[in-house]
Amino acid sequence: MKTIILAAGIGRRFKGLDLPKPLTRLANGKSILQMQVETLGRYTSLDDVLVVVGYHKEKIIEQFPSLLFVYNPDFAQENTSKSLLRALCKVQDDLLWINGDVVFHPEALEAILDCKKNSMMVNVGPVGEEEVKYRANDQGRILEVSKQVLDPQGEALGINYFKKADLDHLKRNLEKCENNDYFEKAMEFCIAENVEIWSVPVDAAKCTEIDFPEDLDRANQIIF
Repeated sequence: MKTIILAAGIGRRFKGLDLPKPLTRLANGKSILQMQVETLGRYTSLDDVLVVVGYHKEKIIEQFPSLLFVYNPDFAQENTSKSLLRALCKVQDDLLWINGDVVFHPEALEAILDCKKNSMMVNVGPVGEEEVKYRANDQGRILEVSKQVLDPQGEALGINYFKKADLDHLKRNLEKCENNDYFEKAMEFCIAENVEIWSVPVDAAKCTEIDFPEDLDRANQIIF
């Protein structure tokens, strides 16, 4: 299995940030990215982790010199769909990918790894207007994923898994995305092609994405 961490973005909603959002410090003094790397190291070799960098890339590289990096020089114009596509050129294996601003408990990571199917980590509950939403059938198969889902069941949390056999579908559909699209747009295209993607629900207290400074309070409750 390979793992891609998407850490190229500017994080415009995180006002006043003069460093990559994944380097934001949590209450325990560790950065979001450090927490991610330490948790991943329990389940996979860090030699199999690729970090996509862009904004202030040198600050991430300096703090994690032993990791492998993919540079997105167009980070200011591109969103996560294109950052993921750049890194996918290096991958020919089962793939886990994670947004660089997600704080998660090991139990959440175990849940998606144990699924062993194309899957998307989600929560169940009310969702804000700006969040990526989903709807699944009674068996948990994802039917829709976007910011525009009507009657959503919850939020897509930014941790996903695809089997090697379906990576060509994912790559082709990432290529179809516009520069400003999130990678979930490619997953929408995959669903339309009848590629099965399954929901992996986790408790909101086990995983959260940090979009705004106030989200740090919630993230600090997850620290283990």
